Amino acid sequence: MALRDHLMELRRRVFLAALGLFVGTVVGFVWFAHGPWFLGLRSLGDILTAPYCSVPAQYRISLGPTGAECRLLATGPFSAVEFRLKAALLAGTVLSAPIWLGQLWGFVTPGLYAKERRYARVFAGLGGVLFAAGAVLAYVVVGEGLTVLLGFGGETTVSALTPESYFTFIISMLLIFGVSFELPLMLILLNRVGVVTGAALARSRRYAIFGLVVFAGLVVPGNDPITMGALAVSLSVLFEVAVQVARLHDRSLARRQARAALHDDEPSALEDISVGSSTGSGRA
Repeated sequence: MALRDHLMELRRRVFLAALGLFVGTVVGFVWFAHGPWFLGLRSLGDILTAPYCSVPAQYRISLGPTGAECRLLATGPFSAVEFRLKAALLAGTVLSAPIWLGQLWGFVTPGLYAKERRYARVFAGLGGVLFAAGAVLAYVVVGEGLTVLLGFGGETTVSALTPESYFTFIISMLLIFGVSFELPLMLILLNRVGVVTGAALARSRRYAIFGLVVFAGLVVPGNDPITMGALAVSLSVLFEVAVQVARLHDRSLARRQARAALHDDEPSALEDISVGSSTGSGRA
């Protein structure tokens, strides 16, 4: 394909990806205040603020007409609008992921061999599942982490989070957990290309777990023990899974190499004919 054709293909796919993102963002903007009742889902705003609202009332300020509602504190005229737009963009990115990922896949894969496409499909699928699992875990534990962080003031202080600070905190947690959960995939990939073996990973298990605990303490905002512990334990389990997968791959590779070596040692049909001919001529 000529360069001009490549550029035209790229422009078409970028346009389709941007269109999908725009439509997803519009859906997210509407979803922010109105949950799809036919799907039984809450509004996006309620879903995002649920971890904050799970914090005991004595640790956060209660706002609203009744004085007992869980709301974020907007300190500027554009705070609420910015929060809704950011949430809509986040939802649009997730909802339109099949579209823009499909366009990216369609542009990249024609230059790959069939085996490379197969590996790329498997690793991309596993990567998406692991990222989603990490984000879900972060969403589950972030409420407990906020309870610990906001409860440090005891009875002398009460917290009122702004939409900007809360959204930044939530997104940071989702990204940190999601990206961190890609660790086993990276180790398996390194094992597949021959950089590291399963035995080497097993020997470094103690140091790796210690490093994962330190890593969790460095990347988790606020360093609350619940969130740190959840990330460290999860990564340790995923590391062990990667070790076992790498070991299975090494054993399978060793068996294939042994069979290949055995076949190389066996004489071919031409060698048998030449040996038989030389034996017959020697007898003559």
